[in-house]
Order: sequence, then structure tokens, then C-alpha cells
Amino acid sequence: MSTIAPTGFVIYALELHTVSRFYARLLLAKITEADAKHQVLAWDDGQLVIHAIPAEFAKGIRVDSPPVPRQEQAIKPWFKVNHLLDARWTTEFCGGKVCGEVWLGPGYKALDVCDPEGNVLQLREHTTDPK
Repeated sequence: MSTIAPTGFVIYALELHTVSRFYARLLLAKITEADAKHQVLAWDDGQLVIHAIPAEFAKGIRVDSPPVPRQEQAIKPWFKVNHLLDARWTTEFCGGKVCGEVWLGPGYKALDVCDPEGNVLQLREHTTDPK
């Protein structure tokens, strides 16, 4: 049984295990629950549920390799990582793609990447302690 996380969300995936492995390694998360349709990943800052897209909805969805970033998605989550360089390597090693260069924000460095199915996300390395 999972504990209630302070924040979380669901990502729908054609390849449940591929997408779950990507996020588990990138976020240093543990798989706390798993079955044929779901994998629940948890880490100190949140919880992520990878949900398999049902076969009737998966027809016609194509995922390219390497992935093509989904520019039309309505949401882009961001995640804190310890080191952008390590996260960049993990992204590519686990089938994702880097979608640009590192840029500076207030108190962090950021990098946009996409997961193995093209979902765009942002990785942030804190450069100062948040107050």
C-alpha cells in the first residue's frame, strides 16, 4: 500500500514498462505498486502513476524512435534533479531525448527533455537553496 504523496500525477503510456523504467531511473523513484495496467513510482517529492493506454484507445497512436517531442501537449511537468548532467545522460540512456540546451532560471538550471513516448518535461537543478 502506498502512502499519500504531497503531489503527483498520471502519465498514460503505450509501453508501460519502458516509460515506467525511464521515470524511475530519472527521478530515482521506487516502484511501490505494479500490475498489468499501472506502475506507481514514489520519491520524496511526489508520486507518479504510469497507466497503460487501453488497447481500444492505443490503435492509431504511433511512437517514433528516437521519440519526437509532442509539441501539442497541454501540460509540461517539471522535476527537481540532483545533477542535470547525470539526468541528461539518463534521459538518453533510457530512450528519451534532450530537447534543447540548459538555461538559467531564478535559483535553478533547467533542461527540457522528452520521455520515450515524446511527452515533454523539464528537469531542474537547484543552484541556490529555496527560501
